[in-house]
Amino acid sequence: MDYDIFNGDADGICALHQLRLAEPRPDAELITGVKRDIALLERLRNQVAPGDVLTVLDISMDSNKLALLDLLQRGCQVWYADHHFAGDIPDAAALTVHIDPSPEVCTSLIVNRLLGGRFLPWAVVAAFGDNLHASARQAAVPLALGEHQLAMLRELGELLNYNGYGERVEDLHCSPQDLYRAVRSFENPFDFMAKSTVLAGLKAGFDADMAAARSQMPIREEVSGRIYQFPAEPWSRRAAGVFSNEKARERPELAHALLVDNNDGTFLVSVRAPLNNKRGADTLCRAFPTGGGRAGAAGINALPQERREEFIVQFFITFSEQ
Repeated sequence: MDYDIFNGDADGICALHQLRLAEPRPDAELITGVKRDIALLERLRNQVAPGDVLTVLDISMDSNKLALLDLLQRGCQVWYADHHFAGDIPDAAALTVHIDPSPEVCTSLIVNRLLGGRFLPWAVVAAFGDNLHASARQAAVPLALGEHQLAMLRELGELLNYNGYGERVEDLHCSPQDLYRAVRSFENPFDFMAKSTVLAGLKAGFDADMAAARSQMPIREEVSGRIYQFPAEPWSRRAAGVFSNEKARERPELAHALLVDNNDGTFLVSVRAPLNNKRGADTLCRAFPTGGGRAGAAGINALPQERREEFIVQFFITFSEQ
């Protein structure tokens, strides 16, 4: 049995899409979820059999370590590509690993490298979606695209990424599985944009959610960064990632944090290190329960209300020391 396990954002979808354009596995079971639902290997611990093949993309190995070890012990073959903090990587013959946590790299760029650039436009889409605009433009050089075409790929990446944000799949405009199925027959993203039936709905939702998000003002601002807080509303969760990326590009010398009320006594937190100095976001977030990510962009799934002020203090300490 084949399983394709991938993050439900632009990077996870585009990484899988490139791989399956190169090596189709139409019968593979798709395992994914909202962007923050990264403990995906846990779902497979009671259903795999020896010899099953697992392709894992754009989810932290560190956050899936116990399940990964169990799956390897059960006789699974695992191929793993990611750009997040991995921790100690298991030494197992059945595990193939391609991990690069460099702040200018996303999983789709790793896959693009492995495939020799065969489906480069989709890697560019993913890099734009992951707010790696400089990396996206650099990767796109061999394509010799004009500014209008680059803007189209950027918008597609942002829309794919926007769709992944939510507390649960029901918050999203389209499930990540269905969004992947919508793109997988298109080798060229420009053809997908011309023929897709799902993008118009994503664009309308994006525009409405971002209008609400952009009306919000910072709750705290200092020389090193800005912090925003959104209410417990579906638009808040859907807009969180794109809004955080937009604010980071708006003031690249500043760090940014967004706290979204989970309506259960906790906050969903998104952190962006300054684009001019992509360090510290991961260590800050890993200091709190349910935190993780990478140096330039990280988050906390459930920051307790009673630790909110502690987080704010540590945020400004972290980024004022850089």
